[in-house]
Amino acid sequence: MSITADPYVPGHGDTRWAADHYELELTYKLAGNHLDGRAVVQLTTLEEVGDIALDLYGLRVTGLTVTGAAVARWTHRNSRVTIRFRDRVSAGEILLVTVVYKGAPRPMPGPGGRAGWEELTDGVLVASQPHGGPSWFPCNDRAADKATYRFTVTTDAAYTVVASGRHVDTRPAGRRRTWVYAVDAPISPYLATLNIGPYAAWSQSARVPCTLYGPAGRGAAIRSAFADQPAMIAAFERFFGPYPYASYDVVVTEDPLEIPLESATMSTFGSNHASRAWANQRLIAHELSHQWFGNCVTAGQWSDIWLHEGFACYAEWLWSEESGGPSAAEQARRHHALLTRLPQDLLLSAPGAADMFDDRVYKRGALTLHALRVALADGAFFDLLRGFVATHRHSVVSTADLERSLVALVGASRGRDLVAGVLDPWLRALPLPKFPE
Repeated sequence: MSITADPYVPGHGDTRWAADHYELELTYKLAGNHLDGRAVVQLTTLEEVGDIALDLYGLRVTGLTVTGAAVARWTHRNSRVTIRFRDRVSAGEILLVTVVYKGAPRPMPGPGGRAGWEELTDGVLVASQPHGGPSWFPCNDRAADKATYRFTVTTDAAYTVVASGRHVDTRPAGRRRTWVYAVDAPISPYLATLNIGPYAAWSQSARVPCTLYGPAGRGAAIRSAFADQPAMIAAFERFFGPYPYASYDVVVTEDPLEIPLESATMSTFGSNHASRAWANQRLIAHELSHQWFGNCVTAGQWSDIWLHEGFACYAEWLWSEESGGPSAAEQARRHHALLTRLPQDLLLSAPGAADMFDDRVYKRGALTLHALRVALADGAFFDLLRGFVATHRHSVVSTADLERSLVALVGASRGRDLVAGVLDPWLRALPLPKFPE
C-alpha cells in the first residue's frame, strides 16, 4: 500500500498512526561511518488498521517486535518498513514497536536534494529538513506528527555529542562515552537532530540556558559572532512570547556550510558563519526565531512553509530594527524592490515542492507580515503573533489558523476585510502587491 502524508514529500509518512514517543539508543563509530541503532516507538493508531508503515532509509533492519499486537510479517523495501498484523488493530490502540537496525547512514534523496545524516571532515551533523529523518531512525516522517524523544548516543570518547533537547547525562562507556538528551515537548521527526564532533563548549548568560559548541581554536570568533544571542532571545520573547523550550544550543562546525539550519532546541552553523557581519547576524536571528515559528508552531503541510520562513525572515528585519540597524520597514522596502525584478510565478500559499525553499517564499512571506503590521499597527500586530504562538504552542498549524487568530483578535467583520484586503493578495495571487505604506 502506498501512503503519502504530504504531496511535497511523496512516499513519506503514514496518516493512520501517530507517534507519542521515540526512544533511540545509538552507537556510532566515526571510522567507517557505522551506526548501530535500537528504536522503540510508542504510537497510537488513529483508525482501524491491518498494517502500518515506518520510514527508514539506507539502513538494514535486523530485528522488529511489536508489543500490543501480533505481527504476521514485516518487510523493509524502498525506505518503508511495513508491519502487517495477524488481526486488525482498532483505532486508539497504543503499540510499542521496537526496531533494531544498523549500517552506514547517508543523506536521503528528496525534493530539492538530499537531507539527513551527513559526514563532516571530522564528525557528523544531521540536517533533516524536510525529509531526512529516516536517514538515521525509523519514524513516521510527516511534519504533522509530533512526539517526544530521548536520545542515548555512544561514540568515541574524544568527541562531543549534541542532540535535540536538554542534556540529561554524560557517562563513560569503556573507551567510549555515552550522552543522553531528552526532548520533553513534542517535535516533528525532521526537527530531531544530532551533532558529533571534537567540540569545546562555552556557556552564555541568557534567560534560558544557552551553550555554544565548536572547535576549540575558533572559540574567540564563535563567542564574538554569537554575543548578541541572549539579547535576541529577550527581544523575540517580547515579540513572540516565552521561549518554547528548556534550552538552546548552537553548534559551529569546522567545515564551512552553505547555509545554517535550525532544528528543535538547536541550530547548526559552519565556521564561515562565525562573523559579526550583518550577513551572518541576520542568519543567527533567523535560525533562533525558528524555535517559535517552525519548531514550536509547525506547519502541518509543507505547502504552508511560509509560516516558517516568512516569519523567520521577518524576525531578521525585527532584529535589524531592534539592534540599531535599518528598520523593518526599510528592510521590507529594499526586498520588495528586489522582488519586483523576479518572476511573478510563485503562489505563496502553495509554492510547490520544487520552490518551497525559494527565496521568494522567504521574502514575500516576510512582506506579507509587514503588510499586516502596517494594517494593524504595532500593538495589535504583536498581540497577534504572541496569541498565535500561545494558542498553538507545540502544535501544528495552517494558514487558516493564522487567519482565525486574526479574526479572534479584531472581530469577524474587520478580520474578514483584512484577510481579503491584506492577506489574500500576498498569499493567493501571483502579482506582487504594492509596497504597504
